[in-house]
Amino acid sequence: MSFNTIFISDSQQYCHLSFPDIHAALRELTATVTEQKANIRAVILEELNKKNDGIAFSAALMESGSGDVGPFTTDITLTYRNVFTNIGNAYNPITGIFTAPLKGAYMFNFSVYGHWNPSTPSTVSIVKNEQRVVVAHGHQDQYAVNSSKGVVLILEVGDVVYVRLWSGRKIYDNEHNHITFSGYLLFPLR
Repeated sequence: MSFNTIFISDSQQYCHLSFPDIHAALRELTATVTEQKANIRAVILEELNKKNDGIAFSAALMESGSGDVGPFTTDITLTYRNVFTNIGNAYNPITGIFTAPLKGAYMFNFSVYGHWNPSTPSTVSIVKNEQRVVVAHGHQDQYAVNSSKGVVLILEVGDVVYVRLWSGRKIYDNEHNHITFSGYLLFPLR
């Protein structure tokens, strides 16, 4: 038997193929599989977009009343309970955590407000999967202070984003909804 003859199991048949033909066939098969993977991803993404009317949320810190939050001895995750919008239900008002339902580029905005507090600054940060991303900080000796930030993040399915109040810091909110957290999907990614 030569090297370019392949014996096929019990059927006692021989198949005469040269090695360059096998390599060409494997290259063609690999190209076809790669193309099919891309097509399947595109179809899945298209179907997700059809089923998904969008992903967006916006919430304020307090549902009612007014008052200070903090200071605490450790950082705490803020729970924004006054939900204005929660399209796609990716934001959880009980935990304060947004969980990405799709891989994509997301825009987040948040604000902090301090109220007549010369000794305690107001500092919060947006956090992605336990990593601080950006910080909003306010501090002045008299009157109120407000700060806000926005950031675009690339999220994988299941990534989490939330806002944390730094330890030793204090914020203030009331019926005017000074402290907010919002986010929305800009566009999905493959």
